[in-house]
Amino acid sequence: MSEPYEHDDTGKPTPQVPEENPGTQEAENTAPAAENTPVTETPAESEAAPSEEEKAEKTPAVPAGEETAAETETPEEAPAAEDHSRKARKKRAERQMDEMATKVEEMGHKLAEMNDKYMRIYSEYENYRKRTSMEKAGLILNGGKDVIKLMLPVIDDMERALANMQDSDAAKEGMQLILKNMLNALQQKGLKPMEAMGAKFDENFHEAITQIPAPTPEAKGTVIDVVKKGYFLNDEVLRFAQVVVAN
Repeated sequence: MSEPYEHDDTGKPTPQVPEENPGTQEAENTAPAAENTPVTETPAESEAAPSEEEKAEKTPAVPAGEETAAETETPEEAPAAEDHSRKARKKRAERQMDEMATKVEEMGHKLAEMNDKYMRIYSEYENYRKRTSMEKAGLILNGGKDVIKLMLPVIDDMERALANMQDSDAAKEGMQLILKNMLNALQQKGLKPMEAMGAKFDENFHEAITQIPAPTPEAKGTVIDVVKKGYFLNDEVLRFAQVVVAN
């Protein structure tokens, strides 16, 4: 075994340096040069076929059902599948047509009901309008009917008073003038006296108080006396005439 230290001229030990192998030193010197040298690819290597993973990524995925159908379908089964699809489309179209026909029929029934309801409402409105128009016209014509009817007894009293007054009475002329003016004012409102004396008895206008034997055959069934005069208001009976009828 060699000593690791050598002795110099002074007698001091010096460390022994091991000798280097020339081949090892040459390899170490050439290694960095190899690392710095660029690697060039040949055209054959750059145009190499892609890997299986790249092929899988570029290839579009096919649904499982379609892939199975494509794999299992044979040339003989293709027309049958097309015929089945055509029949399915035809049935779907027929079903849609039936649904549309049903909806159209329902809409027709609803339209008929709405039209009938409209006609009924329109008829009711027309009847209401006519009725209210007639009532309005009646109110305009006979608005003072109650007041005029209350004035009739006053007119009766004045006529009886004038019949019992003497022509020489100074008040008679004044009462005649008052009665005339009152009757003219009421006639402007539609009042008209009823002419019953000598007319045929008519229960629509006359009220028989009593009956007496007819003086002549021609007078039978006629009015021979008027107890209370009757009046019309706008051609409607305001008061029936109270009369004596010959029988």
